[in-house]
Amino acid sequence: MQSRMPLGNFLVAYLRKIGVRHVFGIPGDLVIHLFMTFGRTRGLDVITLSHEPSVGFAADGYARSTGGLGVVCVTYGAGGFNVINPIAGAYAERVPLLVLSGGPGEDEYRLGTLIHHQAKAIESQVRMFREVTCAARVIADPRTAAEEIDEVVRAIWLHRQPGYIEIHRDMVTRPIAVPRRLIAWDGRLPRPKSDPRKVAEAADEAAAWLNRSKRPMVLVGIEPYRFGAKKDVVSLVDRLGCACAASVLAKGAFPMEHPQYLGVYAGPFSPPAIRRRVREADLILSLGTLLTDIELGQQSPEISREKSIWTIHNRVRIRFHNYNDVSERDFIQALLKRPLTRRAESVDYHDNLPGRVEDDGPPVKMAALLKTLNAFLVEHPRTAVVVDSGDSLFGGIEIKVPSAGLYMAQGFYASMGYSVPGALGAQLGTGLRPLILCGDGSFQMTGVEIAHAVRLGLNPIVVLLNNGGWGIFRPITRQKKLLELPSWPYARFARLWGGTGMRVSSVPELRHALKVAAGERRFVLIEAMIDPQDLSPVSRRYIEAAAKRAKMAA
Repeated sequence: MQSRMPLGNFLVAYLRKIGVRHVFGIPGDLVIHLFMTFGRTRGLDVITLSHEPSVGFAADGYARSTGGLGVVCVTYGAGGFNVINPIAGAYAERVPLLVLSGGPGEDEYRLGTLIHHQAKAIESQVRMFREVTCAARVIADPRTAAEEIDEVVRAIWLHRQPGYIEIHRDMVTRPIAVPRRLIAWDGRLPRPKSDPRKVAEAADEAAAWLNRSKRPMVLVGIEPYRFGAKKDVVSLVDRLGCACAASVLAKGAFPMEHPQYLGVYAGPFSPPAIRRRVREADLILSLGTLLTDIELGQQSPEISREKSIWTIHNRVRIRFHNYNDVSERDFIQALLKRPLTRRAESVDYHDNLPGRVEDDGPPVKMAALLKTLNAFLVEHPRTAVVVDSGDSLFGGIEIKVPSAGLYMAQGFYASMGYSVPGALGAQLGTGLRPLILCGDGSFQMTGVEIAHAVRLGLNPIVVLLNNGGWGIFRPITRQKKLLELPSWPYARFARLWGGTGMRVSSVPELRHALKVAAGERRFVLIEAMIDPQDLSPVSRRYIEAAAKRAKMAA
């Protein structure tokens, strides 16, 4: 049995059923009917920004912070191609996003008419999105439209990666067939399925090894967090009583105030105590860690297969053999049901910051700035820290966020311009006030989206690192002029956009500015004047190692 309803109405009902409350988009003529359908719906807020990359980043921030689905709605061609970069980042870092794009109508497809915004062919856009999504469909048949939409969303949730749906512009108001199962469905999306026999065998083998090991430790990656197993991971670390570190991408996926938490492991760029603990371990339980150059610090893995249990999406590897069809969540929950020997390891938190730094200035030193932000977060624990690429990303490794807050960064794909729109999405999703750390280069890409904060009722605090350019590359090039950027009057812009703007050149001034910001209900931009030659501790080592590898490969 089937029912019939307009496609737009079905899509609205479907999104609301799975818990979507915000759609991030920019209107265009080929998507205007769908856009207006969303706009007429109570309980489904349409959030518009100034440029398509920003709505992609905002939806990403919404999804990361809430653990739910982020939705992007853009027009065909000029809109769709613009949003591919944020979608690629979400694909790389397993963030569930649904991209809804308008598309040419049936007549245009049939006649082969060249249509505005078209690139090479009418199908070019969907072909490109297939490279950065787990599922992509063009909706053109009213008989199968509902099923195709459902298939894409289910794929997004199973893989925690973006999906793409392109809807002919003349399909939005057309009645479509809706199967009875989708009408009766309660909105719960599927989990990855495991083979229970393989789960049991993998858990038995892993538990036996953990129990006979002398110095085990846990390395937390991003996947358990993405797939809803964060609490299970914490319970497992509690049961084991051993040291635990997070990967760069997974910073914030494990409580930073937990007594067993060491800090962030970044290969050779880790604090010496963390790197030493990894080397001493006779077993490392690596949960959902992606083997990326940033995670490994530009080197071959320091964690050998001989002493590791490694889980990744639907697979568990114990030494040199694999258990396929075993989800991380099922594996961790099965481990928790086994008898596990508890250690009582004493663990201290470690970062790369020096014990004492000069804080008088001017200008502000990065190490002193990061210490100041850590002190601020102790006093304001319900904060969403969002950092951008470049020195902000590597400096962010040293930021310790209380358990009442959260931490977000593109720790692998590392696209500049993520932080401001990503933070807007995060505050809409969680209500936590963001503290944004971004450089002037990143801000000049997407930072003007902060102008929407007043209209949206949001009040982030932006700490803008003004070092006059793309500073992270200065240590590895003689062509310094190529890295310079024009100096905008950032603090004045903030005031023009309805917020509060301040410029600081010393740590005492920064402390005062943060104190003022904490009491403001509007958004605040703090322009911190940074020595152009100064970088956070990890940034300098990372970029120099990258340059050395590039020279060796040349």
